[in-house]
Amino acid sequence: MNHDQVIEKLKSKFGENIQEIVRFRDELTVIVKSAVIREAVSFLKRDPELTFNFLADLTAVDNFPEGEPRFEVVYHLLSFNNTIRLRMKTRVCGPDPKVDSMTPVFKGANWFEREVFDMFGIKFEGHPDLRRILNPETFPGHPLRKDFDGGPSDEYCPVPIREEK
Repeated sequence: MNHDQVIEKLKSKFGENIQEIVRFRDELTVIVKSAVIREAVSFLKRDPELTFNFLADLTAVDNFPEGEPRFEVVYHLLSFNNTIRLRMKTRVCGPDPKVDSMTPVFKGANWFEREVFDMFGIKFEGHPDLRRILNPETFPGHPLRKDFDGGPSDEYCPVPIREEK
């Protein structure tokens, strides 16, 4: 199995839902509509020829201030059987970005999604326990958003911040 075969299988299954295919330095990125991201990743995992059975990472990118869609959710998949890596992306927008949770497909997505929620504010619909994982629940905002301007203060930082002399 090679990248061309992966692309052909995805095109035949998802057609118009594939927004973009990017090849760069022997890496393959496939961008699909957010409405089908869970179905696409599930297909990649369960297809007996593809077997992308490992979610190596799940993260996000904030494209602010370029406009909408503001965020990209990025899934790094690996097929041990075929020794192929694949980057899947989906774009989400709006002041309250949402995408389907990948936990029904990969249980290991749980903490990745909580981290993305905490740092970017992207909600994962169907997640079993979506709450902050790195910051306290009272932390204002999402620190990896490019428009985040709330630095530490005594209000939510348990250790007093000292000025350097």
